[in-house]
Amino acid sequence: MTSSINKSQLTEADIISKFILPSIESAGWDRMNQIRQEVKLRDGKVVVRGQIAARKKVKSADIVLYHKPSMPLAVVEAKANKHEVGKGMQQGLDYASLLDVPFVFATNGDGYVFHDKTPPSQVETEIRLEDFPSPQALWQKYCRWKGYSDAQLPVISQDYYDDGSGKSPRYYQLNAINKTIEAVSAGQNRVLLVMATGTGKTYTAFQIIWRLWKSGAKKRILFLADRNILVDQTKNNDFQPFGTAMTKIGNRTIDPAFEIHLGLYQAMTGQEEDKKIFKNVSPDFFDLIVVDECHRGSASEDSAWREILEYFDSATQVGLTATPKETDIVSNIEYFKEPVYTYTLKQGIEDGFLAPYKVVRVDLDVDLQGWRPTKDQKDKNGEVITDRIYNQKDFDRTMVIDERTELVAKTITNYLQRTDPMAKTIVFCNDIDHAERMRRALVNLNPEQVKKNDKYVMKITGDDEIGKAQLDNFINPKKAYPVIATTSELMTTGVDAKTCKLIVLDSTIKSMTKFKQVIGRGTRIDDRFDKLWFSILDFKKATELFADERFDGVPEQVKETKPEDFENSDEMDEIVDGGDGNEGDSPFGDDDIDSTTIVTPPPPPPPSGGDTVPPSGGDEPIQKEVKKFHVSGVTVTKVAERVQYYDSDGKLVTESFKDYTRKAMAKQFTSMDDFTRKWNDADRKQAIIDELAEQGIIWEALEQEIGKEMDPFDMICHVVYDQPPLTRKERAENVKKRNYFTKYGDVAQAVLSNLLEKYADEGVSEIENLTVLKVAPFNELGRPLEIIKKGFGDKNAYLKAVNELEAAIYQVA
Repeated sequence: MTSSINKSQLTEADIISKFILPSIESAGWDRMNQIRQEVKLRDGKVVVRGQIAARKKVKSADIVLYHKPSMPLAVVEAKANKHEVGKGMQQGLDYASLLDVPFVFATNGDGYVFHDKTPPSQVETEIRLEDFPSPQALWQKYCRWKGYSDAQLPVISQDYYDDGSGKSPRYYQLNAINKTIEAVSAGQNRVLLVMATGTGKTYTAFQIIWRLWKSGAKKRILFLADRNILVDQTKNNDFQPFGTAMTKIGNRTIDPAFEIHLGLYQAMTGQEEDKKIFKNVSPDFFDLIVVDECHRGSASEDSAWREILEYFDSATQVGLTATPKETDIVSNIEYFKEPVYTYTLKQGIEDGFLAPYKVVRVDLDVDLQGWRPTKDQKDKNGEVITDRIYNQKDFDRTMVIDERTELVAKTITNYLQRTDPMAKTIVFCNDIDHAERMRRALVNLNPEQVKKNDKYVMKITGDDEIGKAQLDNFINPKKAYPVIATTSELMTTGVDAKTCKLIVLDSTIKSMTKFKQVIGRGTRIDDRFDKLWFSILDFKKATELFADERFDGVPEQVKETKPEDFENSDEMDEIVDGGDGNEGDSPFGDDDIDSTTIVTPPPPPPPSGGDTVPPSGGDEPIQKEVKKFHVSGVTVTKVAERVQYYDSDGKLVTESFKDYTRKAMAKQFTSMDDFTRKWNDADRKQAIIDELAEQGIIWEALEQEIGKEMDPFDMICHVVYDQPPLTRKERAENVKKRNYFTKYGDVAQAVLSNLLEKYADEGVSEIENLTVLKVAPFNELGRPLEIIKKGFGDKNAYLKAVNELEAAIYQVA
């Protein structure tokens, strides 16, 4: 490993290629199958300000070492030789934490600092290049660290499915897959995975099933979902590699000729015993059942869906959910036990895999102050209105005010017209009636758009076959129409609307489960269609749930409660207020239920201590009609509208982009002098501009607030340090007044004078780029090399002249 090369002059890439890779390969690691370079673990968080979004740049792990593609073992982080040998350790530990591996090697080409979490090793030791451990040595230490038995190894070592396209599981998906495989291979029969909406639960489920099936650990497998569209999407997309081994269960029988079965809960269950087709096979027929969206019906003990799971009790059962159901009444953690892995919305946004959001809270006067009818006032149907104060919870549930509907629709329309009239939008309403009235109001406010295509606005609810038929077009990024979908329950889950850019909340939501599902409709990112973030237009204070500690935390398991406790539970409030208390038990999935009915609990037992038997846990809640009044002629106005952004700590903050910029700058620079000194010392100003952009300072957003005449230096001085604004043209004029160019020859004067004009028009980034010499008016002087030679002698002299011109530009007048 000795070399006469002067290491201190080598780049980091040279250190890796000349010293690190030879050292690792000589220890027996296979470059093709076990060594991966530049492993990008995160996508880069999206930062949003105004209507502008930018991704933060993320670094890649220099080298990750694998036992097999499904099993990462170690991270190697290299630095140039001018750094100390352990310089990259903290960076490497960050990557190791994401990958859940115990070994990190930091190096500068002279040797390694080896961080080893497995007992009984010292945590960090220095080793020589030639002493790098072999694959077998690390694998054995890893297995001891994990506690694997010999029986587990064939299952654990089974690779994930690779279609040759280069697609592989993201780091958190691989963690979820591996944690599940570990649990199942160790004999755990109930496994729960919690992954935020949009993070690829179905793809993760496919890889889990693939590895268990291919290893022979599980032979007959059932994937259960509660929406036909989910079953079909799964079969045609992620599960396609199963090919002829896979079937979708019909409504008559389960075919033993197939190994992979995709089933719809509703097709397998029924009120009558002969309709329960899952009983056509023996209880030990399936080895593995994977339950999609297990927070819904399967969490409830008296659910018909739960009957399937209990019938196949001997099978290993894996539950997938974005929102664990944890209330005073039901708990899927009691059934599936604690999650083996959790990946939250906050983690997804920080990693750049999920879209951040901007919240626009709109307060209407009738919502804040309430509305009371006059004495004996009748509604539009001639009904005398019950005399009381109607407030935000009542509107569109027990009281309809036409002018309120009109103002909400107008606010939505104005927002889309200001931003993007073709942005896919879901408007969540209280019920089907509300969704229809909202559709009509939006149609009337968008006559030009509706004239272009009458499907610009569509009601997509469970009762409307024409609307439901448009659901696939709405979620298809390549289909422009429908643009706006009004709905109530149908689109809360199972709708993979990747390009949805606006979520409108005009529905009372108190259930955390439902809130997470609704917000999840916008969290997917699609770079191809410029979908990096989304907005939430909130009319019902639903987004106050963002401040609830349950929003993005791991739920605590609650104790089991008796059915009679139902009357006083928070779950009751969720149902009455339009939550999702019983949404999973509908035989039609989560399709809309019109809120002219309200769910009430079974009556509690009488207080006397006699022989009265309390209602059983299987009793259905009683349905009671609720009167809905409908009025018009009420003056409704907008009181306030405020914008809140997703902040770096996962909180919603109300602040202007100027405030955000001041905070970000305070983290980077101690004072204006510090900033000015670093700006002037930089050979390329673009490097500082890029560095600040990575901190979320989006120049286009600042230009929208301040103006486009200043360059980044002056914008910062003005916004952060309250300096008088100086435009690029003013700076250019100051240079000209000093007769700056007289020290140069004719050609150099012409070039630099034109560069100054370019700066005045387009900014400092333009003059730092050598390609500027290829365009007019420079190309009239010759090719770039000719210009540089005639005017400056060589490239170094030209770059020096540009640096001096920049110094003159930023010189204090």
